[in-house]
Amino acid sequence: MAKESSKKSKELNTGKTTEEGVEVAEVSIEKKLHVLYSLQQIDSQVDKIRIIRGELPLEVQDLEDEIVGLETRVEKFEEEVNSYEKQVEEKKQSMKESLALIKKYEEQQMNVRNNREYDSLTKEIEFQNLEIQLSDKRIKEFTSTLEAKTEQIKESKSKFKERESDLRIKKSELSDIVEETEKEEQALIDKSEEFHGMIEDRLVTAYNRIRKNARNGLAVVQIERDACGGCFNKIPPQHQLDIRMHKKIIVCEYCGRILVDDEIADVVKAEMG
Repeated sequence: MAKESSKKSKELNTGKTTEEGVEVAEVSIEKKLHVLYSLQQIDSQVDKIRIIRGELPLEVQDLEDEIVGLETRVEKFEEEVNSYEKQVEEKKQSMKESLALIKKYEEQQMNVRNNREYDSLTKEIEFQNLEIQLSDKRIKEFTSTLEAKTEQIKESKSKFKERESDLRIKKSELSDIVEETEKEEQALIDKSEEFHGMIEDRLVTAYNRIRKNARNGLAVVQIERDACGGCFNKIPPQHQLDIRMHKKIIVCEYCGRILVDDEIADVVKAEMG
């Protein structure tokens, strides 16, 4: 006899035991596989609903955060604009003062008593002219920055209005989806509980345990291209034959998911539309 692989597909113990320890088969294995795959399809639909509903609140939160950020940005830009406007006024005032001093020094030059006083006043006039040039340069710089900040405020306010509109739409969508999906979800949950009652508690517990440990929530999967529909590892031909026989419940030797063949899967999918 050929040596068997060290890794074997496992048979899930699904029998129901009486107080005397005698195992009782109340439901055929084929029916149990049918119920388990149906249960998986229902629970997967519930998962999708919760994922959709879970994403929308995040989108709403992101929009709310963005709006707060835009408000903060506009406030900061407006503060900067006020600061630059104040500096422009200060430089204009400085220019007026320098012009007044130049006029004063020029008048004083008319009444000087010697060259030293004249030269001193000339230097003062030159200094004030430099101050005027510097103030004029600063005013141009501040004005250019003011124009840029004003444009940024305009863009931010426009974006703010767009995001507010988006937020209203998303909140409305969220409200509608929550209302709609809650009813659909509850109907699916009721249906799931109905299927729970068709098989023994021990099998339901095993199904829930596998589903909890599976990253995508899949505890029962169809064989696809000779591989497990959950982890995509190849299934030996003999094990595939055992699965098609519907004589025992077999789990994948790699990921532990319950395996069903095309026949079970196609029937269940046809029933669920």
